[in-house]
Amino acid sequence: MKQDRGHNHHHHHMSHEATDAKGSQKVSSAKNSDQIYTCPMHPQVRQQGPGNCPICGMALEPEEVSAAPEENSELIDFQRRLKVGTILSLPLLLLAMSDLIPGQPVQHAMPWWLYSGTQLFLASPVVLWAGMPFFERGWKSIKTRNLNMFTLIAIGTGIAYLYSVFATFFPHVFPKDMLGHGGVVPLYFEAAAIIITLVLLGQVLELRARSQTGNAIRALLGLAPKTARKIDNSGNELDIPIEHVQVGDRLRVRPGEKIPVDGDVSEGRSSVDESMITGEPIAVEKNIGSKVTGATINGSGSFVMVATRVGKDTLLSQIVKMVSQAQRSRAPIQKLADTVSSYFVPAVVLVAILTAIVWGLFGPEPAITYALVNSVAVLIIACPCALGLATPMSIMVGTGKGATQGILIKNAESLETLEKITTLIVDKTGTLTEGKPKLAEARVLEGIRENDLVSYAASLEKSSEHPLAEAIMEGAKDRGLKLFKVTDFESLTGRGLKGQVNGRKVLIGNKRLLEEQKVDASELKPLAADLQKTGHGAMLVSIDGLPAGVLAVKDPIKKTTKEAIAYFHSKGVKVIMLTGDNRLTAQAVAQEIGIDHFEAEVLPDQKNQHVRDIQEQGETVAMAGDGINDAPALAQANVGIAMGTGTDVAIESAGVTLVKGDLLGIVKAHRLSQETMKNIRQNLFFAFVYNTAGVPIAAGLLYPFFGILLSPMLASLAMSLSSVSVIANALRLRNARL
Repeated sequence: MKQDRGHNHHHHHMSHEATDAKGSQKVSSAKNSDQIYTCPMHPQVRQQGPGNCPICGMALEPEEVSAAPEENSELIDFQRRLKVGTILSLPLLLLAMSDLIPGQPVQHAMPWWLYSGTQLFLASPVVLWAGMPFFERGWKSIKTRNLNMFTLIAIGTGIAYLYSVFATFFPHVFPKDMLGHGGVVPLYFEAAAIIITLVLLGQVLELRARSQTGNAIRALLGLAPKTARKIDNSGNELDIPIEHVQVGDRLRVRPGEKIPVDGDVSEGRSSVDESMITGEPIAVEKNIGSKVTGATINGSGSFVMVATRVGKDTLLSQIVKMVSQAQRSRAPIQKLADTVSSYFVPAVVLVAILTAIVWGLFGPEPAITYALVNSVAVLIIACPCALGLATPMSIMVGTGKGATQGILIKNAESLETLEKITTLIVDKTGTLTEGKPKLAEARVLEGIRENDLVSYAASLEKSSEHPLAEAIMEGAKDRGLKLFKVTDFESLTGRGLKGQVNGRKVLIGNKRLLEEQKVDASELKPLAADLQKTGHGAMLVSIDGLPAGVLAVKDPIKKTTKEAIAYFHSKGVKVIMLTGDNRLTAQAVAQEIGIDHFEAEVLPDQKNQHVRDIQEQGETVAMAGDGINDAPALAQANVGIAMGTGTDVAIESAGVTLVKGDLLGIVKAHRLSQETMKNIRQNLFFAFVYNTAGVPIAAGLLYPFFGILLSPMLASLAMSLSSVSVIANALRLRNARL
């Protein structure tokens, strides 16, 4: 692991770039062994510095991914071993195959000691040096009683090699009827060497592919700019490294540049492409006071921002951290694969022993040879390496894919549960609707001008704190109306506002206010009731003690809402809306978007009770909310989905966080979980079927009927291919349409 995070300034690292044979550049720098390494399959295994997992024998991986592509020491080592193995195995194979030539000129031309000695000479480095890691891991697995794929490889190749060494030195021990063609004892050096070479090939391909699963995080890390342009107190601008930016610094962002850290715009305006975090290609307008996110790309405007979150606190860092944690978490479905593996390996060793005994007793001559070859083939073909990879590979690729689409998965379990949901509970405000009320219409009584009503109301609302006040002020602004000065302003809690506007006495609020102020509201009531039926909030207005009209405010429904609800219905998922609004408004919204069921007038602290009630009916519940006041409900649900709070990305209570709060994000997340789980099932199928089908053929069950035997070399080739097919299938997830 080379990680130079700028925290050790006292010794500067020179990084020299060396180009290896393939022309790809490797950057080497100081190695840090104080880093924590974990196993992708068994995250409970954690240690300082690199090593192998005691359970499955796989190489541990660094817990923190760095932006530079890792120089994987194990990969380099295995590639070297593979080269040596290949160079020595090929002549060995030719020599061993020479007894297939009619008349066997090679064997007759070479004395036994030269023929066998050459094979021993070629095979030993391959088995003893190139295959060393497999024997080390195999021995460790037997000592710790964690039998795994390396146990099988070590036993299989070890037996073939030791038998051949014995035959080389003591050929006369073998009885006449055990000899092969031309009265020569058969040797299996080439089998041992080629199995090891093929397993190495499989490991190299696997390590390469495993490094690709980290690409999603590496791509995210690579998005962060390296420098920022700081404006100092005297107004001079200078470029500083991104690590030196502090909260409160003023930074200039020029057109087309990446925004360095998270912050607020303090001068200027622009539009920003936030697609790397939200997955949405539409540029977002930014004005003074707008929040901007580090690593998003500025459009054509220039602006100055104040840094609010730097370093590890930026949204991007939080996302990277969350993704890398999720990639190493375990999905419940993996317990299945683990359980199978734990019984599988001992069972295979047993089958191999039985195979040897049966062939030795009942097999054709030379019996010992058949016994040896077939039991080795059984050990090799049954290697469950593909089984161990099946789940983690898909989880790693799936969570990485999600991050690029603005879907952050907290752990593999959430991803697995999301696929099984039967009910989706959504909070209305900000999820189904924009969360920003707008003035929809103004209805006036005879003799009153609509514009007067709006401008008087807006003037009065200007002094108010009420959330609907802004809607009315915006409405007046959109109509281009001027506001008046207000005197005697008074806010009456739970009823409304009163004051003198432009010399006239104006009231705005509910009917209780008008009745208290002795205004006859009878003409306004039917207008208000009419509006409420269609989901509007209605406010009554009176001018100079006479009823004047009604203002209707509505929280517009997001454009994407209907589409998303139709999707969930097509998947047989019920959608339930929770809202604090009154029943009439809630009903109107529910009808408009075609929702199954709604609960109105729900207080924030009752939400988790509602979730629990639905779970008690046997439903698997996903709850989507904004993560601030919905935390208990999100935690109670089978899967909590935090909707685009943007501020606090790693919301603890939610299993899934959507950077952009919108129902289509939930659709994408659901699709992602379906695609990932489908991929895992395909992988497990590949791994299982292949192993279970391979073992009986290798044991020689088909021999009496069809004369078919599986050579150990074909077995090892097939074993390597099964791992590679699992990995290739997992990497296909990167192109899934969400």
